[in-house]
Amino acid sequence: MSNQLQRILVAAIGIPAALGLMWWGGLPLVALVTLITFLGTRELFHLSERSGVRPLHLPGLIFATAAPLLTWVWAAPFSDAPAPVGALLGAVLAPSWLGAPWPVSGVVIVLTLLMVGLFARAPSARPLSAVAVTLLGVVYTGLLPCALLLLRFDAGPPRSWSATWLVFFPLVVTWVCDSFAMWGGKAFGRAKLWPAVSPGKTRAGGVAGLVGGVLTAVLWAELVLNPLDRGFPLGQAVILGLVIATAAQIGDLVESLFKREAGVKDSSGLIPGHGGVLDRCDSLYFVLPVTLVMYRAFGIG
Repeated sequence: MSNQLQRILVAAIGIPAALGLMWWGGLPLVALVTLITFLGTRELFHLSERSGVRPLHLPGLIFATAAPLLTWVWAAPFSDAPAPVGALLGAVLAPSWLGAPWPVSGVVIVLTLLMVGLFARAPSARPLSAVAVTLLGVVYTGLLPCALLLLRFDAGPPRSWSATWLVFFPLVVTWVCDSFAMWGGKAFGRAKLWPAVSPGKTRAGGVAGLVGGVLTAVLWAELVLNPLDRGFPLGQAVILGLVIATAAQIGDLVESLFKREAGVKDSSGLIPGHGGVLDRCDSLYFVLPVTLVMYRAFGIG
């Protein structure tokens, strides 16, 4: 089976599944994000090991994969869960005496990783690098994907199509940006964008990706969101498309930088035709939190 056919088959299965989970919201969506955080963090740690740094695997994976559930407990309205369930989870994971949970959690995570590094790594085992990479995994592949949950919570209640299409907006812009960048690079690309980081990317492809992102943002807002009364003005659509497409390409380059250091083409072979979770989510690690900030700044949601 060709690589292109594998990519098409995976997309034909994965996109409808993601759409259904986005519509449902709640714990099923939390479960998907949790799986993504676990697999992405594990792949990042493996890249680090290939570069000569051995992360603190167990605490790193625990903290990273706990982030989606904690985000749901602290930020979701629990409208899709029985009241006793929400109250119990909130009392256990976010008691009232804790105050603002995320700053407290950040302190706990940093102190825990430092103590584990102290006892689990000798000076010759690069403890500073081990703790730093582990903390990067918790934030980069653990916390950043949780912006998808916050976007969904802001957009509306579970089982809402208008909320689903609003959250799918940055995903579609990212996917089209990636496709336009690939097509533009093949058709017009000569000058390399950043050969030391990603030899295959061209300046023409980068510009084509920005154009595709803006066009997609304008069309999605006009044709999909406006009929549902979830749209936004043309100027905001253009700004969102440009910012999302830029963030998507930066996220792609960041992951390419990590793979270049590790000397690999793909983060793993988990997804046929697509590489690993890092390869599929590299752009979204930047796009999702950036979109969350932009939506809240523009009052979209």
